[in-house]
Amino acid sequence: MNTASKKIILKSRKQVFGDMLGNNASIFNGQGFEFSELREYIYGDDVRKIDWKTTAKLSKPFVKIYKEERELNVVVASMMNGSVYFGTVRQKSEVIAEIVSILGFSAVKNADLFSHMIYADRLYEKSKPTKKIFSVHKAVESLMNFSSIGKEGDFEGFVDTLFNRVKKRSLVFIVSDFIGEIDLKLLSKKHDVFAVVVRDRFEEDPGELGYLRLIDMESAKSFEGNIDGGTVKRYRRALYENDDKLYKQFRKNGIRFAKIYTDEDPYLKLFTRMR
Repeated sequence: MNTASKKIILKSRKQVFGDMLGNNASIFNGQGFEFSELREYIYGDDVRKIDWKTTAKLSKPFVKIYKEERELNVVVASMMNGSVYFGTVRQKSEVIAEIVSILGFSAVKNADLFSHMIYADRLYEKSKPTKKIFSVHKAVESLMNFSSIGKEGDFEGFVDTLFNRVKKRSLVFIVSDFIGEIDLKLLSKKHDVFAVVVRDRFEEDPGELGYLRLIDMESAKSFEGNIDGGTVKRYRRALYENDDKLYKQFRKNGIRFAKIYTDEDPYLKLFTRMR
């Protein structure tokens, strides 16, 4: 195991198992997913649990009640396409590895099942659900050794693979920079989905760079161009439209999410967003 992987594992393990935020602090609490019954909606119920088909038939809102299970099935899926090979403070790929480490250790701490998936233009790795701490070490090492350059992100194939490969209802974390078309509607109906958006501040607010040669990390092809004010304005507009569509989708489908920048502490951000 290389030094970078060891640093990530030691840091996140100390945060999760230590007492930085209290001895009983946890990124997420166990929550049951086994369907039990339907009952009429009561003020204060989670609107995401409304059964719209029953509501339409009976002309009044009903919610699905789930029986608490002893353990969660936690699946962390990382989209490692070429665009994650970027960062002004840390590479996005390194931050993704740390996030996976935090979520993995949190699952193990809660005695929940943990599994990890690496995807880019295809499925590269999928581990079996386990409660063993070694699985977290292996996931981090695999991510840190993974070469994302030259790999285009197939978001449609990514979601289809999750939908077809993850049979049991699970808590699914999707970790990606989410730059590109992705539809999580069907997946969010089958699983409890949490999206972790990893970005670098510069890619959201770049300055004028002048004439230079750049490399597209997904195609691994180089190109020359003048990054002037007009180019930057068009880029910002395209990214805004991408994110506006993305966040509307999250809210519409009851998908919780967190955005983590490369200059932020992933543990503190996740802890805040998931409580």
